Amino acid sequence: MFGLGPWELLLIFLAILLLFGAKRLPEIAQGMGKGIREFKKAMKDTTEEIKGAVDSELDGKTKSSANSEKKKE
Repeated sequence: MFGLGPWELLLIFLAILLLFGAKRLPEIAQGMGKGIREFKKAMKDTTEEIKGAVDSELDGKTKSSANSEKKKE
């Protein structure tokens, strides 16, 4: 992924374990999980909102062009 081998990952894990302690690691992981979940939900909501706005804009243009064609007849 980032060019890290198993020994580097083990060293990073041990450093984190020494800094935060064994009791805090589950709390930190749970907090990170909640944060990632909220971020994904916000991204999904924003994407749906943008798609809805684009779709409604396209529908509006389609309706206005259909109305202008009816007026020409």
